[in-house]
Parts: sequence; structure tokens; C-alpha cells
Amino acid sequence: MTRSIWATFFIGSIFTLIFNVVSVVFAAETLTLSTDGKTNYVIVLPAEATPVEQTAAKELKQHLDTVTGADFVIVKESEVDTAKPQIVVGNSKRTKELLPEIDVAKIPYDGIIIKSIGQNLVLIGHPQRGTLYAVNTLLENVVGIRWWTSTETFIPKKPTLEIPAQNIEYAPKLIYREAFYRDAFDGVFATRMKCNGNMVRTTPEYGGHHRFQYFVHSFFPLIPPSKYFAEHPDWYSEIKGERKHEHAQLCLTNDAMCEELTQNAIESLRKNPDAKFISISQNDWHGYCECKNCTAIAEEEGGQAGALIRFVNKVAEAIEKEFPDVWVETLAYQYTRKPPKLVKPRKNVVIRLCTIECSFVQPLGAGEPNKPLREDIEGWSKIADHLFVWDYVTNFSAYMLPHPNLRVLAPNIRFFTDHHTLGLFEQGDAHCAAGDFVRLRNWVISHLLWNPALDEKKLFDEFLNGYYGNDVAPILKEYWNLLLDRAERSGIYLGIYRDSTKDWLDFETLNKAVALMNRAIETTKDETIQNRLRREKIPVDLVVLKEYHSLRRKAELTGTPFTGLSNPQDAIDDFFARCKEFGVTVYWEWDNAEGFKKFEQKLRQSFGVDALPPDFCKDLPKNNWYDIQSFELNTHKLGEWTFNVDDEKASNGRAVKMPGNHFEWATSYNFDDSLLDLKSSKTSTEEQPKYRLYAAVRCDAKTTEGTAMTLGVYDYKEKKGITSKSVPVSEISGAEYCWVDMGSIALKPGFNFWFAPPKRPDEVDAVYIDRIVVVRE
Repeated sequence: MTRSIWATFFIGSIFTLIFNVVSVVFAAETLTLSTDGKTNYVIVLPAEATPVEQTAAKELKQHLDTVTGADFVIVKESEVDTAKPQIVVGNSKRTKELLPEIDVAKIPYDGIIIKSIGQNLVLIGHPQRGTLYAVNTLLENVVGIRWWTSTETFIPKKPTLEIPAQNIEYAPKLIYREAFYRDAFDGVFATRMKCNGNMVRTTPEYGGHHRFQYFVHSFFPLIPPSKYFAEHPDWYSEIKGERKHEHAQLCLTNDAMCEELTQNAIESLRKNPDAKFISISQNDWHGYCECKNCTAIAEEEGGQAGALIRFVNKVAEAIEKEFPDVWVETLAYQYTRKPPKLVKPRKNVVIRLCTIECSFVQPLGAGEPNKPLREDIEGWSKIADHLFVWDYVTNFSAYMLPHPNLRVLAPNIRFFTDHHTLGLFEQGDAHCAAGDFVRLRNWVISHLLWNPALDEKKLFDEFLNGYYGNDVAPILKEYWNLLLDRAERSGIYLGIYRDSTKDWLDFETLNKAVALMNRAIETTKDETIQNRLRREKIPVDLVVLKEYHSLRRKAELTGTPFTGLSNPQDAIDDFFARCKEFGVTVYWEWDNAEGFKKFEQKLRQSFGVDALPPDFCKDLPKNNWYDIQSFELNTHKLGEWTFNVDDEKASNGRAVKMPGNHFEWATSYNFDDSLLDLKSSKTSTEEQPKYRLYAAVRCDAKTTEGTAMTLGVYDYKEKKGITSKSVPVSEISGAEYCWVDMGSIALKPGFNFWFAPPKRPDEVDAVYIDRIVVVRE
């Protein structure tokens, strides 16, 4: 490129203002590109067409041929008969003849121009990939082609293809656009979605993509402690008077370190000339430098961001001299998120923020939950010309659970672009092949990244109708409105690490959601659409399987029909068969195929034999008591503090084992609203009902004396203990389970029942928990 990318972005901003980022279509004239499968048009390329321009012409011909059945011939401009109608692609002499007022050098980054002059049509854009984007825009917005996924496309059949006269000039606000989904990595599809981020596999003939040198957290990759710390400990953080590199940062006021880092950064760019971003950013932990100089700047600037930006500005100034078209990115993250009082980022510096701690039921631009980040973004946008946002749009703890964030996707993107954001990384569940309607999410997000002004409701409707069919779309829309409404009413803080939907997806709503997905599948006779729906039903089916026992308990206690499943074993077999069919091999962010097998094993183990009622419950009405099996318990540090084990003496053959070498509350249970569904065995007028709480436990011990374990109930809301009990070895030692009566307690939903071993490894080998029983008094 002949000028720096930040200059291009500045010109693009002016361009956007001039043309108002809209498409203006004049209906005074119509272009008939084909008639009855025949065409008089030729596609005209420059004499020395670039690879991207050649690709654009090929893409245009391929799709127009398929739509019309005609043969659109590609010719060089030197071969064209100017008397014939033409579709002129790229920057050629013919383009200049038809559009003499357009200065191609001033087209903003990724900008496009689509103009008709008489019966001729010109498609051109920024040299990097803009001409190809212009072609794709015409094919999608005007011709009517829809690329739903990398392998699923709708192409209309129009032997006679008429289009209105065109006058479109557009440049996206976001020069970096990335939707992080598995399907989005496909280079051709990414180009059609107009995404150009670091992770996509877009080849040069399709315009390439942005490349980062060091994607994030680059301090130690640039100044590795293994190389430098021994000789230069003063280059690293001083923490409590000692220079450290373990979980530390760099000393940002050390000039020698700054010089070395700058040289290393420049050398890395020389080795990677395609990189247009380089990250000069803190490590992914705290440990900032507390030396005298760094502390003085922090006090002057009102926080740690001051020293960071002063440091990054120095590095960016040096980089710009050799690489004027490279953005220098740094993080406003954790301890550097608050903007500084005095220093401002240079024009080639980009400030990246992330939404990791936000709630995604409420939009970022309004309300209390996300106020801290909102204020920080607003603060940075006042002093920085360019922001970059790492946004999270999935649930990393359980990719396949329903994640009700659809209504905030568009408002959040607009909030970012309204505050100087030039790059947006939308991190979805790229590791999961099914997920929660990920194809819908990728398609909608990609379109909004290109143009945040688009109506998201129309985008959702278009995808639902086009991909699933007009008969099914209203049902899916009702399904999503049901889930989204419920999540909003619940008032939850919807973070990105959630392994359960218990706090927002209630029994009644789940019943309706399952019924709607079943109806959607039954509505269509199209096998392809049925299979798509079978895949999209995985999230609600996963909720049913994970929460099956508490849901069944709810149904039995209240006498409410449960539409989730009738045969648990068949349901779990079908669920994992669909996971295999649709290529699901991971459950959560850091998972792998082996981890997914363990997830399957654990879920299957929760569907064993039904436990028999304990003797003290045999004569009680069924809605007067319930039991909680070991697989429903919270197990902390599984594999160290706790183990799920087979135990033939347990009521259903499974138990939680805790070694006797610690005394942590490693196994627990949080009481839910099933308590409210229990009925008293006698008429009661008590305002605060009481419950009898029992636990079936045992231990392996080498002694008959002392404590085997402790149990208790804790109220985390009020932060106080309710009751506790130490259980002697003599009462529970051996292979048989024994009942511990915790007494009569005024339990409330949210109370926690905890279990802890004795930390007597020489006397008590292990303790075991079979189940908990709750009886309404």
C-alpha cells in the first residue's frame, strides 16, 4: 500500500460522511442483464488485472451463469466492443472513462462502488479486496443470492434478470471484522460474508485477510524471561521490592528494555511483512511494576494505563518509521482498563478492550450490569482515535446450552462503532460443530459487522425463512422469543462461563421450548431442513438430559406433565448419536475429543437404576419427599478432592468419594425451588415450612475413634452457617451406608448442604456420599 492504513481509515470516515453509508438506487432505468437465458453483456477486466480482480470476475460469471443460464463472457478491456453493454470489474481505463469523477486511490479501506452508467455497470473497490466485495454485494443484495453457510447456498433461477440502476458507494466503519465460528474460517465464505480477521483462511486471490503479529499478551514473547531475566532483572516488574518474572509484567519505564522490545518487534514485522497489526500488550495476569518510576507515572495518570500508553507510544513511533501501514495494538485490560488522565494514544495505536466480565442479556449501552465497561469505553473513545473490541458471544463452559444473547448482538456492535471502534473480534464457539444456532449467529453477526445499521430483526427473519423454510420460521421465532423473554424476565447476569441454565430457564418454559422444537421438526417434510432442526434441537435436549432428575422431580411433585423425554436411555443414545452425526467433539472451550468422551460418560452415568425409597419414606406420599443422587452434587477439584465412583452398596450404584487427606467443603448441593413443591404430610399453617434433612454416607477407616467427616448447611446469601454436625467414625465405618439425620431445618432455595472429610489420612482413607433425602415436615 502506498499510504498508511490509518490515513486510509481517516479518508474512509470522510467518505462515510459524504455518502452517508447508504445505497441509493435510482429506478428511472432498468438494466436487463439477460433475457430468456441469453445475454448481450460481457464482463470487462483491466488489461493487467490483479488476482483479486480476476477472482471477482470469475465469481461474478459463475453466479450470473447459474442464475440466468446465460454465458457471461470475460474479456480484457482492450478486446471490448464499447457499443455492447458491459459489466466493468476493477480499476481499468474503461472504469475511468465511465466514472471520470472517481479517484480510485481515495476509495477507503474495503470500500465499494457499484454504479450504472446507461446500460453499463461498474464494480470497483479498494485494491485489497474491495472489488470482490462489490461483486458479492451485487450478487447478494441485488441478484438475490444467499450464502447461508460455506456449503449451503440459495441461488435463484432468473433466465430474465432485470436489476434497477445502481448508485452505491459504501465503506464499512470496521476495517477489521471477525466472526469467530468454525464455518467462518473458510476463506471463500469469509469473503462472501465480508469478514477479514486474523483467523480466517482467505487466500491472496480472494483478498487475503488481516494478520496479527502476536495476537495478544505479547510482553513475554517479545522479552522472554528465559533469555533476558538473568542479566536484566530490572527489565521486569518490581513487586514488593523484588524484581520478578513469574506472573509479572515488564518495567515500562526502563529505556533499555523499551529499546530491545522495539527492535524485537520491528524484526518480527520484517519477517512477517503481511502483518498489519502488532500487539504490544500485557501478559494475561496482574503483576504490574511497582518501582519508583512506574509508581510515579501511575499516580500522575490516575492508574496503570498511563505508563502503558506512554511506553506503547514510544514503540509505535519507532515502528511507524519503517511500517507506516501497521497498527500498534495494546490492551486496556484488567488493571489497565481505566483510561489515563493525561497521555493520549498516538494515531497509529489501537486500544483493545474486552467484554469478558459483562452480562449479555442487557445491552452494553444501557443499564447497570455493564456500566463499568461502558464508562471505560466511553472514556477511551474521548482520548483515542481508534479502539478495538474483543467481544464474547458464546458460553465457553457449555457451547451447546441455550445462550439467550441474540437481542444484544446488534446494539452492542453499534455501541462499539459509535465509539471509534475500527476492529471487532466476535468470539463465538469456533470449536463446536453444532452449538446453539451457530449458523444463524455467524450469518447475522457477519452482516452487522459489515453494516451495523442493518435491521437485525429483518436479518434474523430472513435467515429463519431462507434456511429453515417459511413454514418452520414462525415456530423458531416463537421458540427464540420464548427463551429471550424468559431470560430477560429472570434478571440474570448472563456471563460467558455457565454450565447450567437453572437460574433462568424454568420448568414451564423448557417444556414449551421442547414442544416448539418438536413441532418445528414435524412441520416440515424436507429431509434437509429436518436434519438442520435435529441439530438445532441439541441445546434444549442437553438441558433436559443435564437437568432430567430435577425436572422429573418437579413434574412428580407438582403433577405437571413433562414433555422432555419419556425414555431416558433412548434419549441419551439419540443425543450422542446426533453429536456424532453433526461432528460435535468438544463440550467447552478447552475441551478435546477425549474430554468429550468423559462428558458423555459422566452424563450417561447419571442415568442408572432408580434408587429405592429409604425405609423412613416408604409410607410417605410421593410429593412429601425427594432424594438427591450423587451425580447431582457439586464436586470441587474432581480428580483431587473428589471422585465419582462405582459403589454397589450405593442406592443407584454410584457415589462421591472424598479422600481423607483434606477438610475442604469439596462436595455440596444447592437447594433449588423443588423445596417449594414439597407438600406437608399433615395440615400445616406454618409460614416458614421446615424440612428433615438426611444424608447417606460411609467411610473407610483404620480406626474406630475420632471424626470421620463433617456436614453442614450454609446460607451464602446471609453468609452464615445454619447447622453442622461432626460424624464419628464408629457410626459410619464400613461398606454399608448409614443415615445421618441433620434435624429439622427451615431450608430455603439457595441454601447449601456441604460435606467435608476429616484430614486424617493415616486414620481415615476416604468418605463416601450416596444421596441426600429431603422430607417436608
